[in-house]
Amino acid sequence: MFKRILSACVNHSKPSLLVRNYGKHNKKFLYKDGVKVNNIFYYPRENNEHSLPNTGEPSKLFRVRRIKPVKGCPHWEKRILRDLGLYESNAVAVVKNIPENNARLWKVKHLVEVLPIRFPYGEPTEADISYTFLKENGDCVVVKDITSREARNDRLEAAVKYSKTEERMDGETLRKDSRLKWLNAW
Repeated sequence: MFKRILSACVNHSKPSLLVRNYGKHNKKFLYKDGVKVNNIFYYPRENNEHSLPNTGEPSKLFRVRRIKPVKGCPHWEKRILRDLGLYESNAVAVVKNIPENNARLWKVKHLVEVLPIRFPYGEPTEADISYTFLKENGDCVVVKDITSREARNDRLEAAVKYSKTEERMDGETLRKDSRLKWLNAW
C-alpha cells in the first residue's frame, strides 16, 4: 500500500504528502549554528553574529522595549504585554530577571527588545534613587547635581526678575513684530 502511494506521489510530483512534522520542533536540529556557553545555547540573530554574554554574573534587571505593533497578535500575547506595561507603542519597562518574567519574555520575544541593565559605576543606593538615569543602551548612571542651594536660588531669582522686566520681548510682541516685518518688506 505504501509503495503504491509513494509511486503515485513520485509520478505526480507531490512530495509534500510524505513530509510529516508531528510534535514540537527541536531547536538543536532546526538551528544548527548555536554556541553552547555554560549549558545554554545561543543562536545568531542577523548576519551570523553571535553576541555572547560576558562570563560574569547575569544582570538582575532587563530594559524591555516594544518594537513591533500588537495589531493581529493573539490575545495571550497582548495580555502579556499589558501585564509587563508594554501595551503602548515604543513603551519601555524595567523587568526583574526571574524565571517567570523570562518565560513571559520568551513568549513575546518577536515583539520586544531586551537589554540587560548594567551599572558601570556601581548600583545606586536608596539615597541615589532620585538621581538615577537609564540610558537607551542599558546603562544605569547616577547623576547628582553638584551646585549648592544658594546658586540654585540665585538662578531662580534671576529668572523671576527677567520675566518681570519691561524690556523683555514676550511671545506676543515677537509675533506682532514678525508680522509687521512680513507685511512691510521695505
